[in-house]
Amino acid sequence: MFRLIGVLILLFGFFAKNAGKRKMLQKKNLTDPALAQGEACDMVRDIFRRMLRAAGVEVTVRGAENIPQDQPVLFVGNHRSYFDILAGYVSTRGRLGFVAKMELSRFSLLKNWMELIDCVFIDREDLKQSLKAILAAIKNVKDGISMWIFPEGTRNQGDILDLAPFKDGSFKIAEKAKCPVIPVAITGTAEILEQHFPWIRPSKVTVTFGKPEYIADLPINEQKQPGEHFRERVAAMLRETEEKA
Repeated sequence: MFRLIGVLILLFGFFAKNAGKRKMLQKKNLTDPALAQGEACDMVRDIFRRMLRAAGVEVTVRGAENIPQDQPVLFVGNHRSYFDILAGYVSTRGRLGFVAKMELSRFSLLKNWMELIDCVFIDREDLKQSLKAILAAIKNVKDGISMWIFPEGTRNQGDILDLAPFKDGSFKIAEKAKCPVIPVAITGTAEILEQHFPWIRPSKVTVTFGKPEYIADLPINEQKQPGEHFRERVAAMLRETEEKA
């Protein structure tokens, strides 16, 4: 109970304390988006680190050397928990946006900050809107902003190694922006909250980044349907992490 209260106090305290700062960044975003969004990313990483500490979460990062430092990438990974976003964000550097489900945009304070850090909202039930969101993500990458998407499309509540199919449309971002794809395997996040909702419990989380690949370098038969290729890569990384635990 105390960990849950501590995390919520940090989150809502962040919104309240930085209301003026947010408005200033939104205004600056109109004239100098790189500066405004970069500052917003730093602020979000800081509050995420504090929330993880309050939750008693220890994050171990593996394969950080696989992330190029001179170009944006598309991160694709398994999805077990809302804490995947926190753990993933603090494990990276630079500007990074998530492709998030449309439901999160209903919360205005959350939406404002997510838009400041280059997130885009997708409604997978609306084909036209989904295409618009993917195009926005492609533009972000072309502008030098890395994007993160969960190709399963929703949180997997089953066995961690039993991944849902990776949606091929997710990889249009990397194909059209001509950026590398980095597979990501995350373990230990469902143990924080989802396995015993609404209580928060300490957990050891591992975020593993695989080696980057370009869609154009895949075998011809996989280039149009790359989802299964990267699903197998993430599954193998998850198995390796579980074996080391």
